[in-house]
Amino acid sequence: MSDRVTVSVIKADVGSVGGHARPHPLMMQKCVERLKDGVRAGTVDDFYVTRVGDDINLYLTHTRGENNKDVHGLCWDAFMDATKVAKEMKLYAAGQDLLTDAFSGNIRGAGPGAAEMEFKERGAEPIVFFMADKTEPSSYSFPLCKVFMDPFTTTGLVIDPRAHEGFKFEIVDVIDSKKVIMSTPEETYDILTLLGDTTRYAIKRIWSKSDDIGIGAVVSTEKLNISAGKYVGKDDPVCICRAQSGLPAVGEHLQPYMFPALVAGWMRGSHYGAWYPCSVADSDPVFFDGPPRICAVGMHVSNGKFQGLEDPNSPVGVHEPLDYFAGSCWDEARRSAVKASMYMRRHGPFMPAVLGPEEMEYPTRPAVLSKLKERMEKLE
Repeated sequence: MSDRVTVSVIKADVGSVGGHARPHPLMMQKCVERLKDGVRAGTVDDFYVTRVGDDINLYLTHTRGENNKDVHGLCWDAFMDATKVAKEMKLYAAGQDLLTDAFSGNIRGAGPGAAEMEFKERGAEPIVFFMADKTEPSSYSFPLCKVFMDPFTTTGLVIDPRAHEGFKFEIVDVIDSKKVIMSTPEETYDILTLLGDTTRYAIKRIWSKSDDIGIGAVVSTEKLNISAGKYVGKDDPVCICRAQSGLPAVGEHLQPYMFPALVAGWMRGSHYGAWYPCSVADSDPVFFDGPPRICAVGMHVSNGKFQGLEDPNSPVGVHEPLDYFAGSCWDEARRSAVKASMYMRRHGPFMPAVLGPEEMEYPTRPAVLSKLKERMEKLE
């Protein structure tokens, strides 16, 4: 038996009730049933099905490593089962994120987003799962930089000997499909030079420089509009973060979300709005299809399986994670997010409320310019 465990989070929007709001409970149940089959078949060891906004998120533990075709195929089948239900009910955007008719061995590039990490379990293995709706992968760059690079956020960078060594960042160019590994603290300013351009660069992985710790965070960086060649929905990324004992503490992972940063996405994937930290139950996007939601739930990985607040003898797949953003502590951040989002909405169709032309998901400008071509005159 492997002494390493793989944690996978694979997500997709395959239909929802009330526009881009919430998947029907029967869709979620179909995913549960399919993943139970995966446990019985030995494909995965444990699972948890949840959602953020209209996206279904499948949490999995197994020992097959990253990008395993059997694990990805299981999730694809779960999303297909949910899509069938959505189509029968004539729900909105049924099967939206499934860009192909048949699974080809890897979920990447086929529409769903995936974040996966493999590691050796420590004595205690707390993990924070972040789930976002109505935004893009680079939205995590700001909070992850605060957590893994800023000692005013993460005191552990100063006082924890292993965190003090710094971290390695895998940064991806989502346009040209390139990546580079960079290191903190020595390349901090160079890293920020890239990540400040959220239209192109995003964090994929972060590792500890301590070999006994390994991976610290991973983000789903699939750009749905690039995969599909057109707008079919925003990427709605997920992020997995290990915590404590040489890595940032849970509270350090959460602190940056007290500031409702502006992120790209929101209505029609074409606006800037403030991230709204909320509970899973409160993640329905109700104001202009937003504001962009961010949820955070916590569980441990214990002997290759998830452990939350539920009885440890609960049936497989039955878990009760800690919902970090559910409490009143985050009320001020939510008020600030709504206030900032209302300010942005007052700009209407003008920048900076809407994205630049290179990011606009509904590109009507070329058609308008083509129509006006014969009427355009050169300036004297």
